[in-house]
Amino acid sequence: MNKNSLDMTEGPIVAKLMAFSVPLILSNILQLLFNACDVIVVGKFSGDESLAAVGSTSVIINLLTNLFMGLSIGTNVVCSNFFGAKKSKELNIAVHTAIFLSIISGIFLTVIAIPLVKPILILMSSPEDVFPKAKIYLKIYFCGMTSTMIYNFGSAVLRAKGDTKRPLLILILSGILNVVLNLIFVILFKMDVTGVSLATVISQTLSAFLIIFLLMHEPDDFKLNLKNLKLNRDIVIKIVKIGVPAGLQGIIFSLSNMVIQTSVNSFGKIAVAGNSASQSLEGFVYISMNSIAQGTLTFTSQNLGAGKISRIKKVIFYSQMTAFLFGLVLGNLIYYFAKPLLSLYTDTPESVAVAMVRMKYICTTYGLCGLMDCAANLIRALGHSMTPMLITLFGACGFRILWIFTVFRIPEYHSLDSIYVSYCFSWVVTYLILMSVYFFIFKKELKNSLK
Repeated sequence: MNKNSLDMTEGPIVAKLMAFSVPLILSNILQLLFNACDVIVVGKFSGDESLAAVGSTSVIINLLTNLFMGLSIGTNVVCSNFFGAKKSKELNIAVHTAIFLSIISGIFLTVIAIPLVKPILILMSSPEDVFPKAKIYLKIYFCGMTSTMIYNFGSAVLRAKGDTKRPLLILILSGILNVVLNLIFVILFKMDVTGVSLATVISQTLSAFLIIFLLMHEPDDFKLNLKNLKLNRDIVIKIVKIGVPAGLQGIIFSLSNMVIQTSVNSFGKIAVAGNSASQSLEGFVYISMNSIAQGTLTFTSQNLGAGKISRIKKVIFYSQMTAFLFGLVLGNLIYYFAKPLLSLYTDTPESVAVAMVRMKYICTTYGLCGLMDCAANLIRALGHSMTPMLITLFGACGFRILWIFTVFRIPEYHSLDSIYVSYCFSWVVTYLILMSVYFFIFKKELKNSLK
């Protein structure tokens, strides 16, 4: 087997789960550090308006990109299945289909997203003093969507064989470039949010180039030949079957978060800035848990492809407990050191106070979100991607939206505390439903494997 591959169908489960997840955690942490650099630089050198403009756009970016990010999840599952089943021809076709699909997705996103920026910002009641800068940031950001999609689909392909180390190296290089360009564009050239968005697009382009370079020089069935780029109908159907529900789940989450962001916006610029700073910090906790969930997805998919249903049982415990502990420990550590960490983003005491309110509820209970994500990926890896999407729709997103339009409207509960506490309840409700459904589906898979 190639030295950059990780066969998850044999050997110790915990060791291999961590061998896969740790580089992915580091990759995602670096990604967030570089994204945090965007927020920190504009917050420190351009003020709270720019901080709010950059920070509040993450909801919109996620809303418009999640469907296609879902397709990259479908790519990971399909390639992992073929890799575990040792189907060389199908695997190579899947690699070429995935990369071509990423190019189409990126171009399509740029074309549809840019005209939607202004109406979405208006719909979200973006504060007047934040609106112009948020619009500029988003329009430039979406110009780099093709590069973003290529990197994410390419990374999903490499993760299918357990390779999370080289995508980490790519992020290090592109991230360093992003930081350097941020400092040059914002501090030296005074380009404000324009400079931050340009730095992001340029660094994303480097990531795309490097991931393509790696795939073109693979020695195994993952080798990419640009002349063979085309869509295979059967592979596309498999990717879409898994990826679209996963993407819709992300969109649904973004819609519910957009409703929540709109509610936060109603409290003004200071609240938006504090909320943005808190989101940036809590993101470090989330991606650690989500990396374990991604490991769960690839691990389960490889073993399903190899027909080792019984081996998947142990993943239920190991993945969820690991994700929960990461969320519990890291979330409470960040909350404990919240004030010095928040001072990196803003010098405004009122913004720090708002951020502390959010972190009190989100960071201290974030392990519950890790449990929910692992449960969803366990179901998705078994080929039932529509199920976790529907459960998430009603369990998490529906609950939060219902909360905003009912409890939050009651005068004595019309506060930021009321908004943020809805997250905690939604995680518990959704997790319990997901696990009940997972055990039902798993029993069916086990029975089928014994026939």
